[in-house]
Amino acid sequence: MINPFIQVLIFLINTIFDIYILLLMLRFLLTLMRVGFRNDPVLQLLLKLTNPPLHILYSFIPGWKNIDIAAIILMLTLKIVEWTLVKSLWGKALSLSGLIILSAANIISLMIYVFIFSIFIQVILDWVSPRDGYNPISNILYYLNEPLLRPARDWIKPLQGYGFDFSPFIVTMGLYIINILIVGFLLQAV
Repeated sequence: MINPFIQVLIFLINTIFDIYILLLMLRFLLTLMRVGFRNDPVLQLLLKLTNPPLHILYSFIPGWKNIDIAAIILMLTLKIVEWTLVKSLWGKALSLSGLIILSAANIISLMIYVFIFSIFIQVILDWVSPRDGYNPISNILYYLNEPLLRPARDWIKPLQGYGFDFSPFIVTMGLYIINILIVGFLLQAV
């Protein structure tokens, strides 16, 4: 049985690291999907929160095409530090290769769940408030999710006359399957 104070400390470590890693993941994905940051106050805040460590890394870690390599390295490093702290508080140790694989599995899983939740939120917003008017969150979600939803929409056309689109369901199922397979195999390697 773990001491309750240790449990609280582990909870705080996980929460602080995971929130910042989530912000980095959002920045990474929005950059990857070529969402413009200039005109949106929410995205400007995201940039301000994630810029300090990335600004340092950009000076010696270049991006490749549209992929922010510095953000990937920072997320992996933060996850390794988080797991090292948590495992040391639990009194358990992992090898460096085990920490890297566990951290990579967590980062991949986080990326998949960001897409799953963003698709879910987009579907709810589309039901509540159609895309006719300007909604900055809805626009961000559209630009983030459309590269995933468009191929599914081309494969299975929306039901004409009913306005029901199966692409979010298909993509979400595919993302869950990818998460189970890729993350499952990575976690077996630890």
